[in-house]
Amino acid sequence: MFVPLTKPDFGTTWEDARVYLRPTCFVDRPHELDEHCLRLADAMIWFAAWHVSLRDNDVIRSAVVPVAELDDWIAAMPSRLAEAARAQRAATARPRGALTLGARTVRLGEPQIMGILNVTPDSFSDGGKTIDEAAVIEAGFAMASAGAAIVDVGGESTRPGAPLVWEGDEVKRVENVVAALARGGTAVSIDTRKAAVMEAALAAGATIVNDISALRFDDRATEVVARAGCAVVLMHAPSAKSDPHEGGTYAHVLFDVYDMLAERVADCIAAGIDPAKIIVDPGIGFGKGVADNLALINGLALFHTLGCPLLFGASRKRLIGALDNEAPADQRLGGTVALHYQAATQGAQLLRVHDVAENRQALRVWRGLRDAALTA
Repeated sequence: MFVPLTKPDFGTTWEDARVYLRPTCFVDRPHELDEHCLRLADAMIWFAAWHVSLRDNDVIRSAVVPVAELDDWIAAMPSRLAEAARAQRAATARPRGALTLGARTVRLGEPQIMGILNVTPDSFSDGGKTIDEAAVIEAGFAMASAGAAIVDVGGESTRPGAPLVWEGDEVKRVENVVAALARGGTAVSIDTRKAAVMEAALAAGATIVNDISALRFDDRATEVVARAGCAVVLMHAPSAKSDPHEGGTYAHVLFDVYDMLAERVADCIAAGIDPAKIIVDPGIGFGKGVADNLALINGLALFHTLGCPLLFGASRKRLIGALDNEAPADQRLGGTVALHYQAATQGAQLLRVHDVAENRQALRVWRGLRDAALTA
């Protein structure tokens, strides 16, 4: 249940409440507002208000608060909530800097593309089309040439109902592909949830682990990432078991996903993973219905308060077909571009896509609009 929130509401004792600050009211010309807007990290994004939400069990109280007034609101909060609100505000402002990926540096001041390279016979989108190893490697280099800052190599389909792949087979699928791309100067991430596959791919030259289970599926995964000192993507999925789509039931999907990722970030830092190398992903399509996905996309800016770079991936996903007369996966390019452009406007630093050239072009248009607004 949603109800309005006002400052006097904070006078009540909130033993179990949580506070959430989401940047909102984005502006194109921050120089016209001066102190009345804030910059989102070191991105080319500014915003003029916070969407402040207080969650107490099933009740959500919310208000839109101009950035200049947030200090007054925080002063009215109980000390525990005030501390959390200050931490979220500071995390939003903290520069994300750059990812050092071997010899490559990926700067996050503007959105960057991660190309999807499936080495599987049963991917929901392009399974079987690039299963030949030489063709896969060629496709990976083509993605890099088309503008992908990172190529994400995966050897196991995680579509609903896909069988679990034995780690030895998964290693055979990806190891040579990763090695060839890395030798050719491409920044490579490995899309896996298995520690043995992570180790083999990192040894072959991968510099990011992209784990749909947020390092929960394999008991050794956190140790492998911490020891390697590599970057890691922590994605939300409702289950850490073999079927990541299992159990997708939410009281409030935006806050439930946020809370899980906040917990995983804290656990990974406690385990020795460098916080500057943690990337978060809300997991569009994993155990989430159409309404859940739309709520996450509309509220995407909330995840910046975790203080981590944000990866967004909705390429060719079922959501697009549901909104467009059940369009099949190979006819969802327009929806893919639209969703990733929307993510860019909310400050997502990494966009994971199949169609690199088309999404790269959309980002160039986005950048042109931003430059014109800032200099006109």
